[in-house]
Amino acid sequence: QVQLVESGGGLVQPGESLRLSCVPSGSIFSLEVMGWYRQAPGKERELVASRARYGSPKYADSVKGRFTISRDSAKNAAFLQMNSLKEEDTAVYYCNAVRDGVDFWGKGTLVTVSS
Repeated sequence: QVQLVESGGGLVQPGESLRLSCVPSGSIFSLEVMGWYRQAPGKERELVASRARYGSPKYADSVKGRFTISRDSAKNAAFLQMNSLKEEDTAVYYCNAVRDGVDFWGKGTLVTVSS
């Protein structure tokens, strides 16, 4: 099993930045893909960004040019740098990891963008 713990959420104003972290524990070998999803109130969970161990990152169109996903291969950690935040980025952000076709999820961290 893999446990994922997110951190870094909070309340910011539009235009500000946040950096989310996802630190896995447990059986963290061979996490093929790590990514970030988000779920806003009343909406379905959606992919924000993902990155395979050996591949280019993928981003939702709504965050391209503003968000950057990175991975620390030594720690299997994943990060999401979020710049130029907008009110529509408000959501609970979930870390996701995939191994052997099995998805693992964190409990989420709340990001609120409000003036």
